[in-house]
Amino acid sequence: MKNLNYHRRSTWPVKVGKVELGGDNPIRLQSMTSTSTMDSEGSVAQIKRIIDAGGEIVRLTAQGVREAENLADISSRLRAEGIDTPLVADIHFNPRAAFAAASRVEKVRINPGNFVDPGRVFKKIDYTDEEYAAEILKIEEGLLPLLEICREHSTALRIGVNHGSLSDRIMSRYGDTPAGMVESALEFLRVCLKHDFRDVVISIKASNVGVMVETVRRLVAAMDAEDMHFPLHLGVTEAGDAEDGRIKSAVGIGSLLADGIGDTIRVSLSEEPECEIPVAKAITEFIDGLSNGKEVPEVNQPEGYNEFNPDRRCSEWSDKLPQIVGLDIPVSEMDTALTVMAEDGLTDELADKLKEDASRTVVLDSADANAIGHIKAFMFGMMNRGLRNPVVIRRDYSGLNDEQLVIAASIELGSLLLAGFADGLWIEAEGYQRQRLNDMALAILQAARLRISKTEFISCPGCGRTLYDLQSTLRDIKAATSHLKGLKIGVMGCIVNGPGEMADADYGYVGAAAGKISLYKGKECIEKNIPSAEAIEHLIALIKANGDWVEPEK
Repeated sequence: MKNLNYHRRSTWPVKVGKVELGGDNPIRLQSMTSTSTMDSEGSVAQIKRIIDAGGEIVRLTAQGVREAENLADISSRLRAEGIDTPLVADIHFNPRAAFAAASRVEKVRINPGNFVDPGRVFKKIDYTDEEYAAEILKIEEGLLPLLEICREHSTALRIGVNHGSLSDRIMSRYGDTPAGMVESALEFLRVCLKHDFRDVVISIKASNVGVMVETVRRLVAAMDAEDMHFPLHLGVTEAGDAEDGRIKSAVGIGSLLADGIGDTIRVSLSEEPECEIPVAKAITEFIDGLSNGKEVPEVNQPEGYNEFNPDRRCSEWSDKLPQIVGLDIPVSEMDTALTVMAEDGLTDELADKLKEDASRTVVLDSADANAIGHIKAFMFGMMNRGLRNPVVIRRDYSGLNDEQLVIAASIELGSLLLAGFADGLWIEAEGYQRQRLNDMALAILQAARLRISKTEFISCPGCGRTLYDLQSTLRDIKAATSHLKGLKIGVMGCIVNGPGEMADADYGYVGAAAGKISLYKGKECIEKNIPSAEAIEHLIALIKANGDWVEPEK
């Protein structure tokens, strides 16, 4: 039986300085600075803006030992002002930077893809089982010194797996898959438990929302199987900016939080970092409201239902892209549909009526705070009875302001889309134009990768590693290419996740050095070290050379 009432996953609590996360603690909000870590004054000012917005934990990049050591100066300046917000060092490629940071900040984030293994070059390596086991031993040898420093200084550790930076070793055995991402995390977690180090938080992220959600669910199942209960940090990497970035983040983070998974979140936007916190707050406030819903009756999960990566439910509309009421379907046509409130349940009488005419559309609505749970239960009931009627999910968000509307619709509808349940979406909200609501529905469908209606920009939020003005560049790239429907363009500040996260993109624009840009077609670097002033022109030429350019409509 499936329990669809809202309840948090039970995790071990972890202290990060004064802040405890996991256990019975609230979902913690965090962000990351975009300043140079060598700029103490600028970093302190930005950290204070993040804290003023409601951030509880702040991360800074530490490329090398010099930056790691300067974290002590940033911390001391904050402590002198009475600010005790925990700081986190973000480490890639450089274990020595991690060792230096672990005595200076409250948490260190390492990436299993490049902490012991060398950075990926997309090289296939054929290991024997014995050779692979020897590589695993190297992880323990490399990680143990960091665990000892963290233990001595009561420093927490984040093991942060990114889809864009899996090692060639993992890729060679598992491929670029959720299974590989999960195993990358587990290899490090097993070492932590072997040496009784439990002050560990895990993140496992991707820019593709579906991949991110599936992978986190698989990680939770794998940890349960090994009796691990580490808290989870959630985020969608390279979500972009503006409303699309907010929608993509809310669909991914919100879908997992609604399942009770997640203890701390970061919304990654290509904007000033303090702009991320209000979005994170709106997500957690919506999730808190789920517990106010009335009880959802237990229901059998349909046989063959893949809870990690569900297929779209078979219906009379399965051959169509998900429809939008008001765009593909006039509102007037829904007069012939059967409108049902999910919390009323699927009665025998209703099931018989639907079975009589499998083409009759069901408009499934809910007035309950936990509409997600009630709608999922109703849909499971339909699947268990073999009912193939098309289902349009209708939600009315009247009374919400614009930000609340975007977040609520993205979490609710995104969760149901990723569960495979919707043949159509119908958003209502008093005071909003139909076109506005249609555009929002299309953006949610695109975030779930179920219907593509515009260019998708995979852009990182920027950090101290960023090698050009990310925000203005993203605006300029959007202005030049946003008419290229269906094209995916990556805009990345540096090479840490660049080529990897852009494996899902058609074209990539990546910071290569100060003022220099490299351009990619998929994973392949086509041009290196272009002056940034010329790089957008070169990007357009690359798109044209590959036949993907169309002229914008005048």
